[in-house]
Amino acid sequence: MYQHLIEMTRTLPLFPLNLVAFPYQNLNLHIFEPRYKELISDCIEENSTFAIPSYVKNRVEYGTEMEIREVTKKYEDGKYDIKTRGKRIVKVLDMENPYQNKKYAIGAIEEIPNKNNGDVLLKEEIFEAVQEMYDLVEVDNRKLSMDFQVFDIAHQIGLSTEAEYELIQLTEERQRQRYVLDHLKVILPKLRDIQRSKELIQMNGHFRKYNPPQEF
Repeated sequence: MYQHLIEMTRTLPLFPLNLVAFPYQNLNLHIFEPRYKELISDCIEENSTFAIPSYVKNRVEYGTEMEIREVTKKYEDGKYDIKTRGKRIVKVLDMENPYQNKKYAIGAIEEIPNKNNGDVLLKEEIFEAVQEMYDLVEVDNRKLSMDFQVFDIAHQIGLSTEAEYELIQLTEERQRQRYVLDHLKVILPKLRDIQRSKELIQMNGHFRKYNPPQEF
């Protein structure tokens, strides 16, 4: 079956990680395992990409195709520090691990289509919600601008790894907008409550000291 899939689809080296990489995301990696040292060495030599399937639910399925932008350091023992960038979401259809005489896995993949149909009103609502969230958690929000896509902010809004994994499976920007907006509508009231509690505690600089009730 695997050989048939190789003939019908594109293949990529696989670098499973317990994280979610997004398209256009810059990701720095320290490569130290022997199989992945070989994988990166082959990609550098062949000027090819690889995939980071997200190992989230005890399986390898959806992930992101990555390109190597820069090798910042190569160690004498073959380890690498590299800068990578996400290109597109892919789905692993089948894999061979290890592949032939390699130490790493290679998988047959398909590219997941992306429909860039974002809604302007949803984007404005997300922008305002993220601004408020940043204010509440006291994060510098000067870098947030209205030309963002959902993938640009997805790592910055408190999504769990499982939620991020669900996000990369959505094929339309409008779906992703609704997904993160639903998340923000849940998390913002909790952050407001925390902020109100902090303000009450700090109102006089300390908790008020009350005399204990007298015994009768």
